[in-house]
Amino acid sequence: MISLGPIGLASSNPFTDDAAVVADEARHAEALGFATLWRSGNLPMLAAAVRATSSIPVATGIIPVVRVPAADVIATHAELERRHPGRFVVGIGGAHGPQPMATLNAYLDELDAAGIDTRVLAALGPNMLALARDRASGAYPYLVTPSYVSAARAALGPDGLLAVLLMVIPVTDRDAARAAAAGPLEFLAGQGGYRRNLLRQGFTETDIDAVSDRLLDGIAAWGSPERIAERIADYHGAGADQVVLRILGVDDMGTWRARLARTLFGSA
Repeated sequence: MISLGPIGLASSNPFTDDAAVVADEARHAEALGFATLWRSGNLPMLAAAVRATSSIPVATGIIPVVRVPAADVIATHAELERRHPGRFVVGIGGAHGPQPMATLNAYLDELDAAGIDTRVLAALGPNMLALARDRASGAYPYLVTPSYVSAARAALGPDGLLAVLLMVIPVTDRDAARAAAAGPLEFLAGQGGYRRNLLRQGFTETDIDAVSDRLLDGIAAWGSPERIAERIADYHGAGADQVVLRILGVDDMGTWRARLARTLFGSA
């Protein structure tokens, strides 16, 4: 089992191609004490984050296997391992099409051949959790409740890494929190796997489309930093090894990264 520490940070600039922005954010995350920085599957920007820092692991959440050839991942991994060993955690997913499991297994075969065994899968449903258990270090789900986490922990077993991406909305007004959550939910849960998984968790179509109070309270952490810390503890208590904060709903991300870090682990 790999260990990434209890609290990670998802990039607030996941799709930028500005290496200076990426480097600044990575250095800030490391200085504040976040255990892992999660970025998108943009490999050059992943490498920029690793090179700008000294010790924080940088994970991809996620590399879409239908768009990024395994050969590119293998080359980036080999390059970074020479100077920054153990810093690139390969997170993959996004296997759409008629045979997603076959697509993922073929990709994993290529990573196996290159000796890349530190990898996690963006897993939601039971088949993907089983694949994460059998062929990866663990799973990286999003838009899930603590109850889901308990079930995922049972599916992965005690040794599988379970890193949970959590919407963190540091506003105290419920309507403002709902508005912040609505954008990601509309994009991700309009159809497909995320929607199916929310339905499996007991939410209704109306809950999803209207971002009901029940849904907001079920899959997000919102409110004061202290309330957010309590919510993160719920996920750890349910079996998450790492909770990854995706901060939403505020303009000054740097300030809020620092404020949350002070509350969570006493960073300056």
